Amino acid sequence: MFDEVLSMRWADVLFAHWAVEPDTVDQRLPPSLSVDTFEGEAYLGVVGFEMQNIRPRRVPVGLTFPELNLRTYVERDGQPGIYFFNLDADDPLGVFVAQRLFRLPYYRARMSVSRPGDAYRLRSQRPDADRPAVFDATYSADGPLHTPEAGTLEHFLTERYRFYTAADDGRLYYGDIRHRPWELAAGSATIRENYLFAVNGFERPASDPLIHYSPGVDVTAGMLERE
Repeated sequence: MFDEVLSMRWADVLFAHWAVEPDTVDQRLPPSLSVDTFEGEAYLGVVGFEMQNIRPRRVPVGLTFPELNLRTYVERDGQPGIYFFNLDADDPLGVFVAQRLFRLPYYRARMSVSRPGDAYRLRSQRPDADRPAVFDATYSADGPLHTPEAGTLEHFLTERYRFYTAADDGRLYYGDIRHRPWELAAGSATIRENYLFAVNGFERPASDPLIHYSPGVDVTAGMLERE
């Protein structure tokens, strides 16, 4: 049963994905999760967007702030999902709620989103990181919007409606979300700085990133559940 807890919009989304060896990801996952692959390759994704009007159920006005995450793709008992290595956000209250309510690895960061011409620029830096957690990229759509077809890499990377997170004591939790299918466009990006791999213990992938842009989706999130 889906019990809505939060609603929000994810707007002007950057999807940047790097293909990596499955063992690179698998060794960093909780034991109960398995890396999910597409044609033998695992993926690390940097996803940035503006979180708009995030609010609890029946609350008319919510918070708006940028968010940036590093994630990978997993499965458990045949259920595909997302596993987050970090989520950075520019809102202290939003970070506090996400840490307490959803046990997600959120960090407070100084972030900005601007629009130079037809592109978007997202900048982020954690003020208290032991190592520089910096990201700076300009991105844009390079083609028409379309809905990814089942069986394609685009569908594999985006159409996932469950996330997993591990508590400090090792217990695994999951949360479900709902939204319409993504509309994506092939995109381009100039990534000036990206230290998200380094701060999470990954070497920079050798592959070039696959870039997509989406205008966004309206999302509802359910209660976190323990596995």
